[in-house]
Formats: sequence, C-alpha cells, structure tokens
Amino acid sequence: MSATTPAASPLARRSSPATDLALVTTFAAVIGVCAVLPAINGVANVPFTLQMFGVFLAGAVLGARRGFVAVTLYLAVATAGVPIFTQGQAGPGVWGGATGGYLLAFPIAAFLVGLVATWTVRRGPAVFTVAVSVAAGVVTVAVVGTLGTLGMARALDVSLAVAWGYATPFFLADIAKGVIAAIVAAAVHRAFPRLTRG
Repeated sequence: MSATTPAASPLARRSSPATDLALVTTFAAVIGVCAVLPAINGVANVPFTLQMFGVFLAGAVLGARRGFVAVTLYLAVATAGVPIFTQGQAGPGVWGGATGGYLLAFPIAAFLVGLVATWTVRRGPAVFTVAVSVAAGVVTVAVVGTLGTLGMARALDVSLAVAWGYATPFFLADIAKGVIAAIVAAAVHRAFPRLTRG
C-alpha cells in the first residue's frame, strides 16, 4: 500500500521564473505610468503623483519579494535614463534632489506592504483590505515620510523639522492611495487566488 502525498495548496505552489519576470516587469511599468501621469505641484518642488499607488499595489498584489523587485526594477530603469521618474525626469541626478529620499523608501514600502498582504490574503478580502490599508498608512508615515524628510533636509539644506513640515501634506494623499491599492489588490486576489507568494 503506497502513501499518497497531499496536494500542495494553491498558494504554496511556486510560480515559474517566466511568470515572475512577467509580473515584475508589468508592475515596474505600472509604477512608471503612475509616475509620469500629470502631477500636481507640491511642497518644496516635490509633486503629488500616483507613484505611491503603484508602489503599494505592487507589494499588495505581488507580495514582499516580487513587489520589492518590481519597484527596484522601475528605479533601475529610470536611473539608467528612461524618463519615467516624476515629471518625465531620468538619470542618477534625480537621486540627489528633493525626491531622493522618497525613491529610496519605495522598495522598502512595497516589501513591508507585501509582507502584510502575504500574511492576510487567505483570511478573506475584508481582513486583507483593512490590514493592507493600515500597513500602507504606517509605512507612509514611518518609512516614506521619514526617508523623504531626510532626503529633503539634505537636498534643500533645511532643518529636519522644516523638512518634516514639507513632508506632512503628502501623508493623507498617500494613505488614501494605500487604501485604494488595497481595494484593487483584494479584487485581483479574488480573481487570481494563486498570485501572492511573498
């Protein structure tokens, strides 16, 4: 009598490298599109864009590892010269400007939101949406806000308190983007329940 091995759950199965590459590339492109859409001029020449929506969506849909890679790929392509930073900017010089701290925060934000998404995706869309929304809110202030403040303080030669004041107007908008990304990601996972693997 032979023992049978129980089938692995759909979320436990690993996707192929080709699928991972396609998803990572697609979401890097989504972030690029969100960055170059018309922006609202913000404080200290830091524009309000949909970029954070793309970053949060990458983490919430792809999970921590692939979300991190997707954002890193976006940053690498833009740094190499493709004009997909905000307002059509490109090149390594952008990192030295007022938005440099935000750029550094993006992969971390996608990774942390992706961790929460992976842990909660099997608990239903309501739990997933709330958990990812809360994670995006915390990440907005604790990671993106902090690194963005440090970058602006350095680039603009102002105190941390002044730079923090520049950063705070972005918080509410970015938290809202995180909530919308969580809602969209929950719908994606309902349609493709095997998508998130961390």
